[in-house]
This record gives sequence, structure tokens and C-alpha cells, in this order.
Amino acid sequence: MTLMDVLVDFSRTGRVGPLRCGMTLGEAEALLGPGRPHPAHVLKGPDIDGYPYSWNGLELVVTRRLVSGIRICLRPGSSARLPDLVLPGSESFEATVPREEMIAALDAAGCRHEVNDALTFGRQSSLLTRPAEVCAVFSRPGRDDHVPDRDRHYLDVMHKRVD
Repeated sequence: MTLMDVLVDFSRTGRVGPLRCGMTLGEAEALLGPGRPHPAHVLKGPDIDGYPYSWNGLELVVTRRLVSGIRICLRPGSSARLPDLVLPGSESFEATVPREEMIAALDAAGCRHEVNDALTFGRQSSLLTRPAEVCAVFSRPGRDDHVPDRDRHYLDVMHKRVD
């Protein structure tokens, strides 16, 4: 399994392996091990809503102790890590995903997508997949990002959120 396989599967299903919105934080931690809570959880306690628990490049947003959002965070031009449950056998991987390659992979998998106008402006663009409603946000590289082509858009984050 490759990073692109994980991204396309998330785009199509709204799930990252067995992880899904609506599961309890306890169920997620039983699968992933303890997550690193956002500092707000540390300061205000575990019942504060809307802040993520993270496992390297994977974040689960928690509301009322339920997973209300899933994010895969990448930094173009660097290496990233995802839990073994998500990307088996991967200590780290190249986190540079050009927009054109992501669109080609979605098209090849038959995953419908459209421009997300709300998050397409300036130096960034965004897609929304159907029917899973996963949002992919791409941007031009920052000054310190080591990428092959500075004029391309690269994937920064994919996320799904339920209210």
C-alpha cells in the first residue's frame, strides 16, 4: 500500500482504514495507541471539544469524546509519518503530492470530485470529493519547502468533518 492508495481510499470512503467519524476516541486509541492531545486538552481537560489528537501526520478531531473529523497532514518537500495501521510498513514517506497526480489518481479510481470554491483563492486550491465529502487543500510551496517545481500546487491536508 502506498500513500496515494491511502489518500484515494480516504477520498472515496471518508474513512482512513478502520478509522471513521462517529467512532469514540477510546475506539480509535484502541486501534492506534494513545494519541498526542492538543495542548487545549492538556490545559482544560479531555472534555474540551474541537481539538485534535495526533499520531504524527494523522489527526482526529474530537467532539464530545467522538471523532468528528479526520485529517491527514502533509508538508510538501519533506518526509512524513502515518501510523502503521494507516500505512503499513512505513517508517516515513515522501510527503510531496502534486495536485495533478492526486486528480489523476482520483479519476483513475472513479472518485468524483469538484472544485471547492470556498477554499480556492490566492495561492491555494481545493477539491471536494463525492459522495464522501473529503476536502483536499493544495497550495504553492512555501519558501522553505524543497519541491521539484515551485509553480505547482501540492497537497497540504485532506480532511473530513461531520457536525
